Amino acid sequence: MRPNLTKDISVAIFKDFYWLKEELQSFCRENGISASGSKIEISDRIEIFLRTGEIKKPIRKSKVNRKSEPQVDLSLDTVITENHRCSQNVRAFFKTVIPKFHFSTYIQNYFKNNIGKTYRDVVDAWYEEEERKKDPSYKKNIAPQFEYNQFIHDFFADPKNQGKSREEAIKAWNETKKLPGSNKYMSNNS
Repeated sequence: MRPNLTKDISVAIFKDFYWLKEELQSFCRENGISASGSKIEISDRIEIFLRTGEIKKPIRKSKVNRKSEPQVDLSLDTVITENHRCSQNVRAFFKTVIPKFHFSTYIQNYFKNNIGKTYRDVVDAWYEEEERKKDPSYKKNIAPQFEYNQFIHDFFADPKNQGKSREEAIKAWNETKKLPGSNKYMSNNS
């Protein structure tokens, strides 16, 4: 069965089990570790703590630029900068160009990985992604911190589970996450 998350747990056992973000944050608070950031960042801080006893501070991004950044008129020629934020203003601008626009994971990653390109390039990337989605073999990438979503997706992709309910998928997930090792869906899980 799944062990309790305490400072006496080994790194190997810690890494071998699935932990909710709330459990990780609770452990951090009890041990004087910052509980902020993504689940992956928190897990990395806990792993360092368990290995070395060191309390690693989160890397803080400077917020000075955000406040002093002048409000600019957005256009298709707006250049993506290192400090780019997917804000309400940016969403509103893109909705004037692409009525169905939303910040998909793909588009958020596009902004992060394409500093120096323009909003015109973002529009092209949006439409390219929309075209890819029309292909029946298209698979959306699910980020690693969304293990549950990936498991449920893979559960229903297995022809063996055709006609099964969401409750059955969740039950299979709940069984898998209690076990040590990978939380990926395996055809023999259910």
